[in-house]
Amino acid sequence: MTGRPAGAFTVARPAAPTAADGVGSEPSTSGAGAAEALAHFLREHAPLFVLTGAGCSTDSGIPDYRDRDGNWKRAEPIRYQRFVRDPSARRRYWARSYVGWPRVAAAQPNATHHALGALEARGFVVQIVTQNVDGLHQRGGARRVLDLHGRLDLVDCLDCGVRLGRERMQDLLAAHNPGCAPVAPEQSAPDGDVLLGDAVQTGFKVPDCPRCGGMLKPAVVFFGESVPRPRVALALEQLARARALLVVGSSLTVFSGYRFCRQAAEAGQPIALLNWGRTRADDLAALKLDAACGPTLTAALALLEGRPRSLAGMGAC
Repeated sequence: MTGRPAGAFTVARPAAPTAADGVGSEPSTSGAGAAEALAHFLREHAPLFVLTGAGCSTDSGIPDYRDRDGNWKRAEPIRYQRFVRDPSARRRYWARSYVGWPRVAAAQPNATHHALGALEARGFVVQIVTQNVDGLHQRGGARRVLDLHGRLDLVDCLDCGVRLGRERMQDLLAAHNPGCAPVAPEQSAPDGDVLLGDAVQTGFKVPDCPRCGGMLKPAVVFFGESVPRPRVALALEQLARARALLVVGSSLTVFSGYRFCRQAAEAGQPIALLNWGRTRADDLAALKLDAACGPTLTAALALLEGRPRSLAGMGAC
């Protein structure tokens, strides 16, 4: 499918819907316009399949990977092939992750997570599929969540398959590196990666699996690694049950998320995008809202419930 769907529109800060189909023609700078357009889309097309990305967790203090044009804000994350083949790269990864993990562990769900959980509870959402690995959707009240790229709070042995909790891994790392304190820095990546000096990384010791002595890896899908097929199949099955697709806080640059937009477009399911900046699926969307995720979702939920809404913080995600 190519080109914008008939009647589609883009809102730069954003536009109110028409009474007929939730699409409009006159741009607006009001946050109210974004919330009204989203509420109309939700009302007309529920239940929805919701795909979320790093922009959902920025208000929880976990930075996203890309800017509003889809460019990297920092170096590309480690790739799977390098992690498993290069001991020095693996040592560097675990050193940086060990120090950065407390910041991720301390993060709390924000308005985006709570609003999506509430929408799910009220029957507007059939499934949340998240590209994030922080577990904040579940802690924010959502129950039907599929962690497409896995969970950072779990660690797997690539040899025997044993699974450890991340706190257990932190204990192992601490025991092997008594001189390295896991003090959360001011800046980190969504996967907890932080910048460290060469001396710390070079001398860092990585523990082996406590059961078999094998290689330990976070239970997340690294760049260059494929999402497990059963996980993708389950997500596509849930997408088929929905009447529409809503993308929240993702540029859709990575194909593992973008594939759901292509599938929805081919199936004739309307697509709404709530994201700060461009996305890979802009030309497929019936509704594009360049607006803040949390305030827009919260205000849209209030409209659906007939409550007064606050438009504070209606800036960018």
